[in-house]
Amino acid sequence: MGYPSIPMPIPQTGTQAPDFQLKDQNGNDVKLSQFRGKNVVLYFYPKDDTPGCTREACDFRDQHSAVREAGAVVLGVSPDTTASHQKFATKFSLPFPLLADTERQVCDAYGVWGEKSLYGRKFQGVTRATFLIDTEGKVARVWPKVKVDGHVDEILESLSGGASAETPSAVREPVKKKSVAKKAAPAKKAVAKKAAPAKKAVAKKSTTRRQ
Repeated sequence: MGYPSIPMPIPQTGTQAPDFQLKDQNGNDVKLSQFRGKNVVLYFYPKDDTPGCTREACDFRDQHSAVREAGAVVLGVSPDTTASHQKFATKFSLPFPLLADTERQVCDAYGVWGEKSLYGRKFQGVTRATFLIDTEGKVARVWPKVKVDGHVDEILESLSGGASAETPSAVREPVKKKSVAKKAAPAKKAVAKKAAPAKKAVAKKSTTRRQ
């Protein structure tokens, strides 16, 4: 059927991520290089609206805010058409682009298109894989065979452990807030103790005058 018999190698960590341009579910052109300066979570999945792919997409949806706060964008890629992507994204309220790689050129470039086996049957398809691409467009980490459960948590952990200049300040901020709260508590107690003796002294003087 014209499929390559030998899959392309998966880009290795530290190498430049292959650039590409594909259309998303809304027909907009999306180019990888347009996100230079941000981390990109590029995930490949076999097919829209299938059980595993739906769970994975919904996990990305549910933690999309956390991924964005970590300084990254999410891009999903499969060989499905833009029309299929649009139905999938609308059905599950997916807030990130789904890119239509109908010619499988991007899947080939990232080494995720090749022979698969299911219940003893061999066929050509997409291996579920994720690439974390750094702000300079280089591959920072690869998950070549993704297990859906807990996958987004692994990505968030990698993003938080990166060498970003924003990460240390984000970690230190809660510590500063806690130390301020501890200092404020003793100050309130000290004021209360000083006020009590003053009231007693006034009361004694008043009694003496009446006698």
